[in-house]
Amino acid sequence: MTTPAPTATPDYRDTVFLPETDFPMRAGLPQREPEWLAHWEKIGIYDRLREKAGRAPFTLHDGPPYANGHLHIGHALNKTIKDMIVRSHQMMGFDARYVPGWDCHGLPIEWKIEEQYRAKGLDKDAVDIVDFRQECRAFAKGWVDIQRDEFKRLGITGNWADPYLTMDFHAEAVIADEFMKFLMNGTLYQGSKPVMWSPVEKTALAEAEVEYHDHTSHTIWVRFRGTVSGEDVSVVIWTTTPWTIPQNRAVAFGPGIGYGLYRVGEVAENALAKPGEMLVLADGLAEGVMAQGKVAAFERVRDVAASEFEDVILAHPYRGIEGGNGEWDYDVPMLPGDHVTDEAGTGFVHTAPSHGDDDYQLGLKFGLPMTYNVTEDSSYRADLPLFGGQHIITAEGKEGPANVSNIKALAASGGLLAKGKVKHSYPHSWRSKAPLIFRNTPQWFAGIDRPLDDGMGEYGDTIRKRALASIERLVKFTPVSGRNRLHSMMEARPDWVLSRQRAWGVPLTCFTKVGAKPDDADFLLRDAEVNAKIVAAFEAEGADVWYKDGFKQQVLGDRADDYNQVFDVLDVWFDSGSTHAFVLRDRADGTADGIADVYLEGTDQHRGWFHSSLLQACGTTGRAPYRNVVTHGFTLDEKGMKMSKSLGNTVVPEQIVKEYGADILRLWVAQADYTADQRIGKEILKGTADSYRRLRNTLRFLLGALKGFDEAERVEPADMPELERWVLHRLAEMDAEVRAGYKAFDFQGVFQKLFTFCTTDLSAVYFDIRKDALYCDGPDSLRRRSARTVLDLIFHRLVTWLAPVLVFTTEDVWLSRFPGDASSVHLLDMPETPAAWLDEALAAKWQTIRAARRVVTAALEVQRTAKVIGASLEAAPVVRVADDLRGVLASVDFAEICITSGLVLEGAGEGFTLPDVPGVAVEFREAEGHKCARCWQILPDVGTHQHPETCARCDSVL
Repeated sequence: MTTPAPTATPDYRDTVFLPETDFPMRAGLPQREPEWLAHWEKIGIYDRLREKAGRAPFTLHDGPPYANGHLHIGHALNKTIKDMIVRSHQMMGFDARYVPGWDCHGLPIEWKIEEQYRAKGLDKDAVDIVDFRQECRAFAKGWVDIQRDEFKRLGITGNWADPYLTMDFHAEAVIADEFMKFLMNGTLYQGSKPVMWSPVEKTALAEAEVEYHDHTSHTIWVRFRGTVSGEDVSVVIWTTTPWTIPQNRAVAFGPGIGYGLYRVGEVAENALAKPGEMLVLADGLAEGVMAQGKVAAFERVRDVAASEFEDVILAHPYRGIEGGNGEWDYDVPMLPGDHVTDEAGTGFVHTAPSHGDDDYQLGLKFGLPMTYNVTEDSSYRADLPLFGGQHIITAEGKEGPANVSNIKALAASGGLLAKGKVKHSYPHSWRSKAPLIFRNTPQWFAGIDRPLDDGMGEYGDTIRKRALASIERLVKFTPVSGRNRLHSMMEARPDWVLSRQRAWGVPLTCFTKVGAKPDDADFLLRDAEVNAKIVAAFEAEGADVWYKDGFKQQVLGDRADDYNQVFDVLDVWFDSGSTHAFVLRDRADGTADGIADVYLEGTDQHRGWFHSSLLQACGTTGRAPYRNVVTHGFTLDEKGMKMSKSLGNTVVPEQIVKEYGADILRLWVAQADYTADQRIGKEILKGTADSYRRLRNTLRFLLGALKGFDEAERVEPADMPELERWVLHRLAEMDAEVRAGYKAFDFQGVFQKLFTFCTTDLSAVYFDIRKDALYCDGPDSLRRRSARTVLDLIFHRLVTWLAPVLVFTTEDVWLSRFPGDASSVHLLDMPETPAAWLDEALAAKWQTIRAARRVVTAALEVQRTAKVIGASLEAAPVVRVADDLRGVLASVDFAEICITSGLVLEGAGEGFTLPDVPGVAVEFREAEGHKCARCWQILPDVGTHQHPETCARCDSVL
């Protein structure tokens, strides 16, 4: 039993080596992080890292965000992942360069300037185009400056002093030069594509110029007759644009939809459906279609597999119509379309390639002909049978006769199954407020299957072949699913539409011969000298020079009157797709071969920047501009809902930084599996902040326990106790795992390993066991010196391992121990960890010891809960184990490891057990003796030494 201590116990608190540190428990990140930003700015940390010689380059090429608004949470996720990649590779010995960039051209900025004009009552078209472009440029520059500060506040490292902008003169010159490579290699051609068209203003509109208002449209169900698996049937389509029926060229089906063959039974008196006729419909929509067709009874005859539609040819509903003059006597194929669903309609989609984007894409894929039946004022061409000259939309923005005329013609031909009207959201012009139509117009394309004879054929002789070969042979994808996604898109994609009818962008720097047709060999001027003049002019004055009076004469000279100058601007995806040329290839901090080590963006960029960069580079350099493509998901709210201002569930980075600090936001990124969609909200951030506090406490303990540590204390591994050598083994294991994780861009894996190491191996085991030696052993004790040596080794590794994630906190920790005006943890590399520290046999032994320790601590917890003891030092349990395990436990001070004042090992027997640790039984016994007033162990010898109420160890230290 414990003997009561004397009443006048000496106070030995000042003799115990408790941790000492000024590093606060409360982080105060929102207030303190700007101090570190100022410190990094002062010491020029990015430039100092570039001065490190002899390092292999590593370049993450930045996908440019758009310069037109404050950052959202997706920006923060994206840039933080990029930053962790750059920082971790720098600290693993690379020269990790990061040049941030911005997309500056395009419709969103142009739209903002037009909004300003409208607010002032000005007409954009009355303003000089160069003046208009200058206003767009100034607008973009203002947002670049704002976003740069917001990115820096997140702790993102990079060459912020010299970013790349797609509107820089050199960038514009290179974009034009890259476009002219398409001109010269024969991939550029002029074709047609449907666009949003305003019949009132007789112009194409971009999406931002479109408003959606409720509109009542005609809706029709139409029979397309044909033979499916030997049976005469009608495949039924549904559309809200009857005027497009004359332009039909195919019927699309959904390969994954369940279809059935239905026999019409009883019908209403005025129904257009016929008893006994056989209709093919999507099963999920059949009942609704029959109701619209006033069918009172019907029978499902059988399943119809989507495969039965392959090679099926249908008749156009106007085939053989009186007065049709054979206009529609062509075949209508059934084609598979991913855009077809069974959410509405019939499960089949009427396809008019000239009048819808999905239709157009399907037409390109399967070679469907374009039609030119609709003119710029939305009237049918005058010689179109039955409908010539009829308007879809009148000049006043009202409905013309085209829809009703088609409904009547369908009824007359027997094609109409049902009709009605539907009120729905429909596109209107923001200018005239009139309804719009989809109409095909001339556009410029890059032909991705056109043969290239440019001497860069290692990966193939067309853009498509090069892109596919690059994906297969050159590029690694994280996650691996990105490979198949991009590959399948590249396999199926149509030619690239390069042109936009806008003002703010890099113009299509080409000239067409007066009087020539697009198919003529001399239609486009291909002249290297002219191209060089254009590039030189853009370098000197920017792309605005294209719009200045006399520029055509300047570059063409005597031939100026023979050519027309093209004033369309390039798709902004061509701008961003070309960045590899003016960043990776041209900059001193680019790459020797023009290829980036990493491109990283969201999953939507398989269709966006990854895609356009691949196409553009394959056309001009012959292969992909990247070796790794890393993809992250989108950000959702805590319920998994997409964020939107209307729902009020958006999470703004600025608010998180103000409340928690940027390191908490960064830790949220590291904790999550970024390859999937991310959830974020108040409760999730609270959990992140809790994880942060636990890591911070680990770092704070290290700082306190290492107070005053110097090299004279250091102990060689061979001279250390087993416990320390086990920790060195874990450090060696962790070093390999952390480096492998960072190299694989697996930040969640790195974080989980580090968090588990800190909480389980360090706090719960090593720190817990060694606190006694650290606090109470003498300064010259081998055990204490070994522990402090290991803590120093842990400190250097843990701080640098965490530095790419917790950029502010690790800087605070580092400078708390090693202050200096020019010091920074981010100037360091992760320390090399000797392979000799690995000791698998020792690790296996300590795995056994730790398992046995768990049984003891669990047994003591039972007594603590019952209030039999208050602390484990009040116990001296009996541990009963088999002889082989007894030898293992006897080889160490198992009482020290279990943090008890005593411990007896006996042979196998009864006692407290844990199911997952067989062969270990614990009998609780209280420690006997007095409580040492200094170390609090309860030992029989306490009170028998020179210093009152101390044990032998503490007496010798004193």
